[in-house]
Amino acid sequence: MRDGGVGQGTYSSFNITHYCGDSPENVAANRALLCDRLAIEDARLILPRQTHGTEVLYVDAAFLALDREAQTERLNGVDALFTRELGLCIGVSTADCVPILIYDEPTHAVAAIHAGWRGTVQRITEKTISAMASSLSLPSAKAVIAPSISLDAFEVGDEVYDTFRDASFPMQQIAKRYGAKWHIDLWEANRLQLLACGLRPENITVSGVCTHASHEQFFSARRLGISSGRIFNGIMIK
Repeated sequence: MRDGGVGQGTYSSFNITHYCGDSPENVAANRALLCDRLAIEDARLILPRQTHGTEVLYVDAAFLALDREAQTERLNGVDALFTRELGLCIGVSTADCVPILIYDEPTHAVAAIHAGWRGTVQRITEKTISAMASSLSLPSAKAVIAPSISLDAFEVGDEVYDTFRDASFPMQQIAKRYGAKWHIDLWEANRLQLLACGLRPENITVSGVCTHASHEQFFSARRLGISSGRIFNGIMIK
């Protein structure tokens, strides 16, 4: 959500992403507010610098033992995190891209995935679950596809459609043509990946909230521009 913090213009008002052009002072203030609400120290709030790739990072005790500079370096170019550490909030930033949050109660494993169209077509969701294989009990794992851009709003060029088709996605399920333009259903493309990995249909929740349509409540890069805030999609085992 965009409310409850500090910020101005397209960054109003709760942005904690440090690399999208917002004031460092406002980002720090919003991080402090969030940490206070979660009752954790700032060092227990982990956010990568995403690049629309497929790098997955396991946030374990060895990572937490690194100094802040080394952690920052390790988080560069990461688009998915998972952990089994208690009292640690991991998350990803989105502003139309698809965030997927995973939780497995028996193993106390959680994950946060940033899946824009590039990450989706490269199957970052499948790659994250594969990286978590030893930490998951797939029949019990649950996933949420959080607020992000919908099929109706995600208009793409033919080259994007072709990229998904060439990657063997079922286009009849994830694409729809509106006049001269294709639209891609990133929610369904990622839901299919979760199913392919063994998650049960009843354990996958699609929020159904479109950030583009609801840009007054959620950051949307297509509506507000790239120079705007990002939604923090976090998950934590207490």
